[in-house]
Amino acid sequence: MAQNIIYMKQLRKSYTTGAVTFDALKGIDMRVERGEFIAVVGPSGSGKSTLMNIMGCLDIPSSGVYKLEDRLVNSLSSNELADIRNKKVGFVFQAFNLLPYATAFENIEVPLLFARVTSKKRRTRVTELLAQVGLADKANNKPTEMSGGEMQRVAIARALANEPDIILADEPTGNLDSVSGGAIVAIFRELWQSGKTVIIITHDKSIADQAQRIIRLKDGVIETDGHPVESRLRRLDSSTGVELQ
Repeated sequence: MAQNIIYMKQLRKSYTTGAVTFDALKGIDMRVERGEFIAVVGPSGSGKSTLMNIMGCLDIPSSGVYKLEDRLVNSLSSNELADIRNKKVGFVFQAFNLLPYATAFENIEVPLLFARVTSKKRRTRVTELLAQVGLADKANNKPTEMSGGEMQRVAIARALANEPDIILADEPTGNLDSVSGGAIVAIFRELWQSGKTVIIITHDKSIADQAQRIIRLKDGVIETDGHPVESRLRRLDSSTGVELQ
């Protein structure tokens, strides 16, 4: 029986500015099995980034249930959430988010420093990761000395530093040309095939179609959820979660 690594039930997230309240997520019911490769798609403002921030424990829901590996995230302390972010989840962002004056080696090393890994083990691990993403010869290069595709490879290697179970990627090819973007998606597919749970937010249909499953958001609810090659995606009633015919 497959194991749920992520479980959400009637999850909601609202933001209040002054007298105005915005409902970003309006009752998300979702299960993610360990080892799935999922693309989350939808128009701007549909709630994709909010959903990813909550999945990665960068934010917490306003109400509802979120369990990560059977731990109720809603009840965790800030230190426990930080520990999950450093050890259980690897993040990859559109803008790379690399330290501009640090080398590729030093950027990848950062999560290991926070995890208090010894110097010898850090060097071994970073060297392995550089080779894994095809950048063994770029260890001493700074971001300004690398292409966009190379910078994103560094970001992926950094995300993998502490061997997380889940990789969350927010528009990871958004700043790349089609060739570089294709190479990045190939890395994510390799990670999935090695057993990682990979969840990508993307506007690119060609990328979404390579995922095992596509979740489409619209106005803060799940509009469809299914396999990209199915002739008909499961269409869900946003208020009940019941499949529509």
